[in-house]
Amino acid sequence: MPKVDIAKVPVRSGSFYPAEFQAEHKGRHKQALGDVVGLTQFGVNISRIEPGAATALRHWHEQEDEFIYMLEGELVLIENDGEIVLKPGDAAGFKAGSGIAHKLVNRGSRDAVYFEVGTRAKSERVHYPDVDLVMERDEKGRRYLHRNGKPYA
Repeated sequence: MPKVDIAKVPVRSGSFYPAEFQAEHKGRHKQALGDVVGLTQFGVNISRIEPGAATALRHWHEQEDEFIYMLEGELVLIENDGEIVLKPGDAAGFKAGSGIAHKLVNRGSRDAVYFEVGTRAKSERVHYPDVDLVMERDEKGRRYLHRNGKPYA
């Protein structure tokens, strides 16, 4: 089993969102550990969130499950029914198709780090209930659309 040298795993910062949705996510930094060892059925990331930054827009997946485990710092989990603080040792999961939209925000004064695992469906549709945005992904790639289906420029 190949050992992952985390210090050598590239860091991807920010988001793939259309430009008008990127500001809140500039302080998000992910390392795709699963990609380094060639995993294809699920993704594994370590994510670091700077103070004031968020992991994503509040969203839910039609096809992909997500699971997180807190390692350092604190993040506020914002879901349909409210907010809860997550600290090291806390975990949360989001079942595909549940309609439970979620995001994590760092309202603290230091970086927060969490471990993330998610399934990799061949196609996916992600809903963002707070903004006019839907993401579709399939063999043709990733597309960001308005709810009416019109692509973002």
